[in-house]
Amino acid sequence: MTLSRAKRLQPVIDMAEKAEREAARQLGQCQGLLAQAEAKLGELERYRADYQQQWVSEGQRGVSGQWLMNYQRFLSQLEGAIGQQLRSIAWHRANADKARAQWQQRYARLEGLRKLVQRYQEEARIAADKHEQRLLDELAQRLRPVE
Repeated sequence: MTLSRAKRLQPVIDMAEKAEREAARQLGQCQGLLAQAEAKLGELERYRADYQQQWVSEGQRGVSGQWLMNYQRFLSQLEGAIGQQLRSIAWHRANADKARAQWQQRYARLEGLRKLVQRYQEEARIAADKHEQRLLDELAQRLRPVE
């Protein structure tokens, strides 16, 4: 009886495994997008540092007003792009956190189902052992010589 309960749960476990794998895939995808966004931010920050170093180099030689205005305008655009990338990272991080929470929930459900099946299987094994012992005891009773 108990073993059949474990077998009846197999389709539920199969669905839970599929849902857990899909959640893990989505988490991996979100983490990959977050890593890409962080890498892009790193590139923008390095570009800003290089551009600021150019200011130091050019500034020592003297710059025109036009060059200074162009520099400030471009630096402002670069700062805007960095700010936008920071917002993008925050968005991707929030998505990754949601995906992680969903994966953890699905993983916990799957593990709970697996433990339930394991318990059912253990109960079935114990019941089968008791049944076998009862049969052996009955057989021993029948084979005992009459005195």
